[in-house]
Amino acid sequence: MNLIPAFIPSPSQSVWQLGPIPLRAYAFFILVGIFLAVWLGNRRWVARGGLNGQVADIAMWAVPFGIIGGRLYHVITDWELYFSEGGKGFLGAFRIWEGGLGIWGALALGGVGAWIGAKRLGVSFAPFADSIAPGVAFAQAIGRLGNWFNQELFGRPTTLPWGLEIATENRPTEFTQFETFHPTFLYEALACVAIGFLIIWADKRYVMGHGRVFALYAALYCSARGLIETMRIDDARHILGIRFNVFTALVIGALALIYLTRSSEKNPGRELMSGGKLVIEGQEPAALISTNGEPEGEVSKNSDSRANSLSAVNSSETPKRGRRAKPKG
Repeated sequence: MNLIPAFIPSPSQSVWQLGPIPLRAYAFFILVGIFLAVWLGNRRWVARGGLNGQVADIAMWAVPFGIIGGRLYHVITDWELYFSEGGKGFLGAFRIWEGGLGIWGALALGGVGAWIGAKRLGVSFAPFADSIAPGVAFAQAIGRLGNWFNQELFGRPTTLPWGLEIATENRPTEFTQFETFHPTFLYEALACVAIGFLIIWADKRYVMGHGRVFALYAALYCSARGLIETMRIDDARHILGIRFNVFTALVIGALALIYLTRSSEKNPGRELMSGGKLVIEGQEPAALISTNGEPEGEVSKNSDSRANSLSAVNSSETPKRGRRAKPKG
């Protein structure tokens, strides 16, 4: 007797009532993703020379901005779902718990919020972005599980063993005769997990800084998203017969690659930081350098620029010695 199903079943419900309070799977997974991103981002930020708690302080700005941006992008690019005849209406545009957060808008406005938070704290934004990049990827992966509970973001019909079962009422009109579909939400979730681990490895292997870790995340995500987007069959705006999000992924991915290349040439290595602020090489605060030349205090670790900076300080404090003249015989 084969107990393994020939498809992935969809959850039978996405909302549970706790008395008068509805518990929604979509919101739950978004919150879990945010907490993970803040926790991991904080660990990476402290390791780079930031202070514990600064990531959470900046997240207080980034998260609300990101949610607003994600919803705005979704509503603007899929306005027919809300404002056309038979649409969800004006109030429907505010019902975020029903699904519908565009990652492009979330990253754009979330980045603005993070920049504001970083500026208020007086910390450097580029290394902050590098610190949170893996956490953002993992948060996206967790958030996609909410789409599973909502039975949305699936692809073309398929008979593969991992095909996703979709209830009749949630299938597009032209696909009601099919029962299982590509679980594109799962493809994207797995891609985000792989991207998160990959950029962590690349950051350690190549000592990346100056925003390049985040740029690498953006380039890799855009590549994966652009491919997965071509498999989806949900309603979306098209240009020249191609989904609008594919063009978005191409543009953002190209810009990320350009930044990655130019930044590597202009600012190789990683920033030296203390307390979340940049430290200019050769001008470290005296409190951070002990009498034997070893760093003290919270200075970024595993950094080429840090090693070069300390070397510069030590060499400047050591008198230069010329060659000893040979005695004339």
